[in-house]
Amino acid sequence: MDLTPLVPQGRQIIESYGDGKFRVTGAVHQGSILVFPDKTVAWPVTESAALTEDSLASIAAAGDAGTIDLLLIGCGPRMTLIPAKLRAALRSHGVVIEPMDTGAAARTYNVLAAEGRKVGAALIAV
Repeated sequence: MDLTPLVPQGRQIIESYGDGKFRVTGAVHQGSILVFPDKTVAWPVTESAALTEDSLASIAAAGDAGTIDLLLIGCGPRMTLIPAKLRAALRSHGVVIEPMDTGAAARTYNVLAAEGRKVGAALIAV
C-alpha cells in the first residue's frame, strides 16, 4: 500500500530532515531553508531569535503575490514564540505565521501541500 501523499504537480515535498540538512523533492539542501510551493531556497537563519522582517522579506513578497497565505516556521528542536511585531508585519502582506518545532513544521507542510493549500515553510536546520 502506497502511503505517499498525493501532492499536486510541481509542488515541493519535504522528504527528510536532520543532521543539518533537508531533502526536498529529491534535492539535498544544507542548512536552513525556505520552502515555497514551487521552489526551495537557502536561508541564512540558524536560530529563531534571528528572525526579522528582512530575513522573511521573500515570504512577504510571496504573500503580496498571493502564492502563500500561511507560513509554518520550524523553530529548530523546540517551538518558540514569534514576536507580535513580526507576526503583524507578515499579516499586512496576507501571511499568517504558525510556529512549531522543525519536524512538526516539515510534516504539517507536506499535509497542507497535499491539500493544495498556499503554504510555505521557513525551516531552521536541526
